[in-house]
Amino acid sequence: MTEPRLAAMHPAYFALVMATGIVSLACELLGLHPLAIALFAANLAFYPALWLLTALRAIRHRDRMRADFSHHGRAVGFFTTVAATCVLGSQCLVVGGSVTAALALWIAGIVLWAVLIYSVFALLTVKAEKPPLADGINGGWLISVVAAQSVSVLGAQLAPELGDRAPEVLVFALAMWLGGGMLYLWIISLIFYRYTFFPMSPSDLAPPYWINMGAAAISTLAGAMLVGATPHSPVLAQILPFVRGFTLLWWATASWWIPMLLILGVWRHAIRKFPLRYDPLYWGAVFPLGMYTVCTARLSRAVDAPYLIAISRVFVYVALAAWCLVAAAMAWHLVRGRRPG
Repeated sequence: MTEPRLAAMHPAYFALVMATGIVSLACELLGLHPLAIALFAANLAFYPALWLLTALRAIRHRDRMRADFSHHGRAVGFFTTVAATCVLGSQCLVVGGSVTAALALWIAGIVLWAVLIYSVFALLTVKAEKPPLADGINGGWLISVVAAQSVSVLGAQLAPELGDRAPEVLVFALAMWLGGGMLYLWIISLIFYRYTFFPMSPSDLAPPYWINMGAAAISTLAGAMLVGATPHSPVLAQILPFVRGFTLLWWATASWWIPMLLILGVWRHAIRKFPLRYDPLYWGAVFPLGMYTVCTARLSRAVDAPYLIAISRVFVYVALAAWCLVAAAMAWHLVRGRRPG
Protein backbone atom coordinates (compact mmCIF):
# COMPACT_ATOMS: atom_id res chain seq x y z
CA MET A 1 0.00 0.00 0.00
CA THR A 2 1.42 3.39 -1.04
CA GLU A 3 2.12 6.02 1.60
CA PRO A 4 -0.79 8.32 0.61
CA ARG A 5 -3.19 5.36 0.68
CA LEU A 6 -1.83 4.26 4.04
CA ALA A 7 -2.44 7.74 5.43
CA ALA A 8 -6.01 7.75 4.12
CA MET A 9 -6.76 4.12 5.08
CA HIS A 10 -10.28 3.92 6.48
CA PRO A 11 -10.62 2.55 10.03
CA ALA A 12 -13.48 0.35 8.77
CA TYR A 13 -11.23 -1.71 6.48
CA PHE A 14 -11.51 -4.63 8.91
CA ALA A 15 -14.95 -5.13 7.36
CA LEU A 16 -12.99 -7.16 4.80
CA VAL A 17 -12.36 -9.77 7.51
CA MET A 18 -15.96 -9.52 8.74
CA ALA A 19 -17.35 -10.13 5.25
CA THR A 20 -14.93 -12.92 4.38
CA GLY A 21 -15.50 -14.63 7.73
CA ILE A 22 -19.28 -14.58 7.67
CA VAL A 23 -19.48 -15.81 4.06
CA SER A 24 -17.12 -18.61 5.05
CA LEU A 25 -19.40 -19.54 7.96
CA ALA A 26 -22.43 -19.42 5.68
CA CYS A 27 -20.72 -21.84 3.30
CA GLU A 28 -19.84 -24.17 6.16
CA LEU A 29 -23.40 -24.24 7.49
CA LEU A 30 -24.85 -24.95 4.04
CA GLY A 31 -22.50 -27.73 3.00
CA LEU A 32 -20.02 -25.78 0.87
CA HIS A 33 -17.03 -26.89 2.95
CA PRO A 34 -14.24 -26.34 0.36
CA LEU A 35 -15.32 -22.73 -0.10
CA ALA A 36 -15.52 -22.27 3.68
CA ILE A 37 -11.94 -23.53 4.05
CA ALA A 38 -10.67 -21.29 1.23
CA LEU A 39 -12.24 -18.19 2.74
CA PHE A 40 -10.94 -19.17 6.18
CA ALA A 41 -7.41 -19.40 4.73
CA ALA A 42 -7.87 -15.99 3.11
CA ASN A 43 -8.93 -14.47 6.42
CA LEU A 44 -5.86 -15.90 8.15
CA ALA A 45 -3.89 -13.68 5.77
CA PHE A 46 -6.20 -10.64 5.75
CA TYR A 47 -6.45 -10.28 9.52
CA PRO A 48 -2.73 -9.94 10.40
CA ALA A 49 -2.11 -7.89 7.25
CA LEU A 50 -4.71 -5.32 8.30
CA TRP A 51 -3.28 -5.14 11.81
CA LEU A 52 0.18 -4.59 10.31
CA LEU A 53 -1.12 -1.77 8.11
CA THR A 54 -2.97 -0.26 11.07
CA ALA A 55 0.20 -0.35 13.17
CA LEU A 56 2.21 1.28 10.36
CA ARG A 57 -0.45 3.97 10.01
CA ALA A 58 -0.38 4.61 13.76
CA ILE A 59 3.41 5.05 13.59
CA ARG A 60 3.75 7.04 10.38
CA HIS A 61 0.49 8.99 10.33
CA ARG A 62 -0.36 9.41 13.98
CA ASP A 63 -2.12 12.73 13.48
CA ARG A 64 -4.44 11.29 10.81
CA MET A 65 -5.30 8.34 13.01
CA ARG A 66 -5.91 10.55 16.05
CA ALA A 67 -8.20 12.73 13.95
CA ASP A 68 -10.20 9.66 12.92
CA PHE A 69 -11.00 8.88 16.57
CA SER A 70 -12.86 12.19 16.94
CA HIS A 71 -14.48 12.23 13.49
CA HIS A 72 -18.21 11.45 13.57
CA GLY A 73 -18.10 9.64 10.24
CA ARG A 74 -14.87 7.65 10.60
CA ALA A 75 -14.51 6.96 14.34
CA VAL A 76 -17.16 4.24 14.39
CA GLY A 77 -15.15 2.38 11.76
CA PHE A 78 -12.74 1.26 14.49
CA PHE A 79 -15.46 -1.05 15.81
CA THR A 80 -14.83 -3.28 12.78
CA THR A 81 -11.70 -4.49 14.59
CA VAL A 82 -13.91 -6.00 17.31
CA ALA A 83 -16.31 -7.68 14.90
CA ALA A 84 -13.49 -8.93 12.68
CA THR A 85 -11.71 -10.46 15.67
CA CYS A 86 -14.82 -12.28 16.88
CA VAL A 87 -15.94 -13.40 13.41
CA LEU A 88 -12.48 -14.87 12.85
CA GLY A 89 -12.85 -16.55 16.24
CA SER A 90 -16.12 -18.11 15.07
CA GLN A 91 -14.34 -19.34 11.96
CA CYS A 92 -11.60 -20.88 14.09
CA LEU A 93 -14.24 -22.72 16.11
CA VAL A 94 -16.76 -23.73 13.43
CA VAL A 95 -14.53 -24.18 10.36
CA GLY A 96 -11.13 -24.78 11.96
CA GLY A 97 -12.25 -26.71 15.04
CA SER A 98 -9.87 -24.83 17.37
CA VAL A 99 -11.35 -23.92 20.75
CA THR A 100 -8.06 -22.42 21.94
CA ALA A 101 -7.75 -19.97 19.05
CA ALA A 102 -11.43 -19.04 19.31
CA LEU A 103 -11.10 -18.38 23.05
CA ALA A 104 -8.01 -16.20 22.55
CA LEU A 105 -9.78 -14.17 19.88
CA TRP A 106 -12.89 -13.83 22.05
CA ILE A 107 -10.84 -12.39 24.91
CA ALA A 108 -9.11 -10.03 22.47
CA GLY A 109 -12.52 -8.99 21.12
CA ILE A 110 -13.81 -8.21 24.61
CA VAL A 111 -10.76 -6.05 25.36
CA LEU A 112 -11.06 -4.18 22.05
CA TRP A 113 -14.78 -3.65 22.60
CA ALA A 114 -14.29 -2.29 26.13
CA VAL A 115 -11.56 0.12 25.01
CA LEU A 116 -13.39 1.37 21.92
CA ILE A 117 -16.96 1.62 23.18
CA TYR A 118 -15.99 4.12 25.85
CA SER A 119 -13.10 5.92 24.16
CA VAL A 120 -14.91 6.56 20.86
CA PHE A 121 -18.23 7.64 22.35
CA ALA A 122 -16.53 9.68 25.07
CA LEU A 123 -14.46 11.56 22.48
CA LEU A 124 -17.50 12.20 20.28
CA THR A 125 -19.43 13.42 23.33
CA VAL A 126 -16.89 15.93 24.67
CA LYS A 127 -15.55 17.37 21.40
CA ALA A 128 -16.25 21.07 21.11
CA GLU A 129 -17.37 21.20 17.47
CA LYS A 130 -19.91 18.70 16.20
CA PRO A 131 -21.57 18.26 12.79
CA PRO A 132 -25.31 18.58 12.22
CA LEU A 133 -27.23 15.32 12.58
CA ALA A 134 -27.68 14.98 8.81
CA ASP A 135 -23.91 15.03 8.30
CA GLY A 136 -22.80 13.12 11.37
CA ILE A 137 -25.04 10.04 11.49
CA ASN A 138 -24.98 7.12 9.04
CA GLY A 139 -25.42 3.36 8.98
CA GLY A 140 -21.78 2.92 9.94
CA TRP A 141 -22.69 3.89 13.49
CA LEU A 142 -24.40 0.53 13.82
CA ILE A 143 -21.00 -1.18 13.60
CA SER A 144 -20.86 -0.47 17.34
CA VAL A 145 -23.90 -2.77 17.66
CA VAL A 146 -22.31 -5.40 15.43
CA ALA A 147 -19.21 -5.31 17.65
CA ALA A 148 -21.20 -6.01 20.82
CA GLN A 149 -23.24 -8.75 19.18
CA SER A 150 -20.15 -10.42 17.71
CA VAL A 151 -18.80 -10.79 21.25
CA SER A 152 -22.13 -12.30 22.30
CA VAL A 153 -22.19 -14.73 19.37
CA LEU A 154 -18.70 -16.07 19.96
CA GLY A 155 -19.28 -16.29 23.71
CA ALA A 156 -22.46 -18.33 23.21
CA GLN A 157 -20.65 -20.63 20.78
CA LEU A 158 -17.73 -21.15 23.16
CA ALA A 159 -19.72 -21.64 26.37
CA PRO A 160 -20.49 -25.36 25.91
CA GLU A 161 -16.74 -25.97 25.54
CA LEU A 162 -15.86 -24.22 28.81
CA GLY A 163 -17.29 -26.66 31.34
CA ASP A 164 -18.13 -25.12 34.71
CA ARG A 165 -17.56 -21.63 33.35
CA ALA A 166 -20.38 -21.95 30.83
CA PRO A 167 -23.15 -20.37 32.99
CA GLU A 168 -21.01 -17.29 33.68
CA VAL A 169 -19.97 -16.93 30.04
CA LEU A 170 -23.59 -17.19 28.91
CA VAL A 171 -24.80 -14.52 31.33
CA PHE A 172 -22.09 -12.24 29.96
CA ALA A 173 -23.11 -13.11 26.38
CA LEU A 174 -26.75 -12.42 27.30
CA ALA A 175 -25.81 -9.01 28.73
CA MET A 176 -23.88 -8.14 25.57
CA TRP A 177 -26.85 -9.20 23.43
CA LEU A 178 -29.29 -7.06 25.38
CA GLY A 179 -26.90 -4.11 25.58
CA GLY A 180 -26.23 -4.29 21.85
CA GLY A 181 -29.97 -4.38 21.22
CA MET A 182 -30.44 -1.27 23.32
CA LEU A 183 -27.74 0.51 21.31
CA TYR A 184 -29.41 -0.52 18.03
CA LEU A 185 -32.71 1.01 19.10
CA TRP A 186 -31.03 4.29 20.04
CA ILE A 187 -28.99 4.59 16.85
CA ILE A 188 -31.55 3.32 14.33
CA SER A 189 -34.04 5.88 15.65
CA LEU A 190 -31.61 8.67 14.74
CA ILE A 191 -30.84 7.09 11.36
CA PHE A 192 -34.53 6.66 10.49
CA TYR A 193 -35.19 10.25 11.57
CA ARG A 194 -32.32 11.46 9.37
CA TYR A 195 -33.60 9.42 6.39
CA THR A 196 -37.17 10.64 6.56
CA PHE A 197 -36.87 14.26 7.70
CA PHE A 198 -33.71 15.54 5.98
CA PRO A 199 -32.93 15.83 2.26
CA MET A 200 -31.01 12.83 0.85
CA SER A 201 -28.46 12.89 -1.93
CA PRO A 202 -27.02 9.76 -3.60
CA SER A 203 -23.70 10.29 -1.83
CA ASP A 204 -25.49 10.11 1.54
CA LEU A 205 -26.44 6.48 0.86
CA ALA A 206 -22.92 5.15 1.19
CA PRO A 207 -22.43 1.35 1.48
CA PRO A 208 -22.62 1.27 5.32
CA TYR A 209 -26.38 1.87 5.10
CA TRP A 210 -26.60 -1.94 4.64
CA ILE A 211 -25.48 -2.25 8.26
CA ASN A 212 -29.05 -1.16 9.14
CA MET A 213 -29.93 -4.74 8.21
CA GLY A 214 -26.66 -6.37 9.23
CA ALA A 215 -26.87 -5.18 12.83
CA ALA A 216 -30.37 -6.66 13.18
CA ALA A 217 -29.19 -9.88 11.51
CA ILE A 218 -26.28 -10.40 13.88
CA SER A 219 -28.63 -9.65 16.78
CA THR A 220 -30.78 -12.50 15.43
CA LEU A 221 -27.75 -14.77 15.29
CA ALA A 222 -26.72 -13.91 18.86
CA GLY A 223 -30.23 -14.67 20.09
CA ALA A 224 -30.34 -17.97 18.21
CA MET A 225 -26.98 -19.03 19.65
CA LEU A 226 -28.19 -18.18 23.15
CA VAL A 227 -31.30 -20.29 22.61
CA GLY A 228 -29.09 -23.19 21.55
CA ALA A 229 -26.91 -22.81 24.65
CA THR A 230 -29.86 -22.72 27.08
CA PRO A 231 -29.12 -26.19 28.59
CA HIS A 232 -25.88 -24.74 29.98
CA SER A 233 -27.46 -21.71 31.71
CA PRO A 234 -30.18 -21.61 34.40
CA VAL A 235 -30.63 -17.91 33.68
CA LEU A 236 -31.35 -18.51 30.01
CA ALA A 237 -33.70 -21.35 30.89
CA GLN A 238 -35.81 -18.96 32.97
CA ILE A 239 -36.21 -16.43 30.14
CA LEU A 240 -36.17 -18.74 27.11
CA PRO A 241 -39.56 -17.60 25.70
CA PHE A 242 -38.41 -13.98 25.89
CA VAL A 243 -35.12 -14.75 24.13
CA ARG A 244 -36.91 -16.68 21.37
CA GLY A 245 -39.48 -13.93 20.87
CA PHE A 246 -36.93 -11.14 20.81
CA THR A 247 -34.78 -13.14 18.38
CA LEU A 248 -37.74 -13.39 16.01
CA LEU A 249 -38.23 -9.64 16.33
CA TRP A 250 -34.63 -9.05 15.23
CA TRP A 251 -35.04 -11.39 12.26
CA ALA A 252 -38.24 -9.64 11.21
CA THR A 253 -36.44 -6.29 11.45
CA ALA A 254 -33.53 -7.52 9.32
CA SER A 255 -35.97 -8.96 6.76
CA TRP A 256 -37.91 -5.67 6.61
CA TRP A 257 -34.76 -3.74 5.75
CA ILE A 258 -33.79 -5.82 2.70
CA PRO A 259 -36.45 -4.57 0.21
CA MET A 260 -36.05 -1.02 1.53
CA LEU A 261 -32.29 -1.08 0.98
CA LEU A 262 -32.69 -2.52 -2.51
CA ILE A 263 -35.13 0.25 -3.40
CA LEU A 264 -32.72 2.89 -2.12
CA GLY A 265 -29.90 1.24 -4.07
CA VAL A 266 -31.93 1.42 -7.29
CA TRP A 267 -32.72 5.07 -6.60
CA ARG A 268 -29.05 5.81 -5.97
CA HIS A 269 -27.49 4.07 -8.96
CA ALA A 270 -30.23 3.60 -11.58
CA ILE A 271 -32.29 6.76 -11.11
CA ARG A 272 -29.75 9.27 -9.80
CA LYS A 273 -26.88 7.68 -11.80
CA PHE A 274 -24.41 7.62 -8.92
CA PRO A 275 -21.26 5.86 -10.22
CA LEU A 276 -20.63 2.35 -8.96
CA ARG A 277 -16.91 2.18 -8.12
CA TYR A 278 -14.80 0.40 -5.55
CA ASP A 279 -14.96 1.66 -1.99
CA PRO A 280 -13.57 -0.34 0.96
CA LEU A 281 -16.86 0.40 2.71
CA TYR A 282 -18.57 -2.00 0.27
CA TRP A 283 -17.29 -4.82 2.48
CA GLY A 284 -19.77 -3.44 4.98
CA ALA A 285 -22.50 -4.28 2.46
CA VAL A 286 -21.26 -7.84 1.83
CA PHE A 287 -21.21 -8.64 5.55
CA PRO A 288 -25.00 -8.17 6.09
CA LEU A 289 -25.79 -10.54 3.21
CA GLY A 290 -23.63 -13.27 4.71
CA MET A 291 -24.95 -12.55 8.18
CA TYR A 292 -28.58 -12.81 7.04
CA THR A 293 -27.74 -16.20 5.53
CA VAL A 294 -26.17 -17.49 8.74
CA CYS A 295 -28.72 -15.99 11.14
CA THR A 296 -31.66 -17.42 9.20
CA ALA A 297 -30.10 -20.89 9.18
CA ARG A 298 -29.47 -20.72 12.93
CA LEU A 299 -32.92 -19.27 13.61
CA SER A 300 -34.60 -22.14 11.77
CA ARG A 301 -33.20 -24.48 14.41
CA ALA A 302 -33.71 -22.19 17.39
CA VAL A 303 -37.46 -21.78 16.80
CA ASP A 304 -38.08 -25.16 15.12
CA ALA A 305 -38.94 -23.67 11.71
CA PRO A 306 -36.92 -25.85 9.28
CA TYR A 307 -38.62 -24.30 6.24
CA LEU A 308 -36.66 -21.08 6.84
CA ILE A 309 -33.46 -22.84 5.74
CA ALA A 310 -34.67 -22.44 2.13
CA ILE A 311 -33.98 -18.71 2.46
CA SER A 312 -30.40 -19.36 3.51
CA ARG A 313 -29.85 -21.75 0.58
CA VAL A 314 -30.59 -18.83 -1.77
CA PHE A 315 -28.84 -16.09 0.17
CA VAL A 316 -25.57 -18.00 0.48
CA TYR A 317 -25.08 -17.62 -3.29
CA VAL A 318 -26.09 -13.96 -3.17
CA ALA A 319 -23.48 -13.39 -0.44
CA LEU A 320 -20.83 -15.34 -2.38
CA ALA A 321 -21.52 -13.35 -5.55
CA ALA A 322 -21.30 -10.06 -3.64
CA TRP A 323 -18.02 -11.14 -2.02
CA CYS A 324 -16.53 -12.09 -5.39
CA LEU A 325 -17.58 -8.79 -7.00
CA VAL A 326 -16.12 -6.64 -4.23
CA ALA A 327 -12.96 -8.77 -4.05
CA ALA A 328 -12.44 -8.39 -7.80
CA ALA A 329 -13.03 -4.63 -7.54
CA MET A 330 -10.53 -4.40 -4.66
CA ALA A 331 -7.91 -6.37 -6.61
CA TRP A 332 -8.34 -4.12 -9.65
CA HIS A 333 -8.19 -1.03 -7.45
CA LEU A 334 -4.93 -2.17 -5.84
CA VAL A 335 -3.32 -3.19 -9.14
CA ARG A 336 -4.29 0.05 -10.86
CA GLY A 337 -2.94 2.02 -7.92
CA ARG A 338 0.53 0.47 -8.37
CA ARG A 339 0.82 1.45 -12.01
CA PRO A 340 3.37 4.21 -12.65
CA GLY A 341 2.10 7.65 -13.55
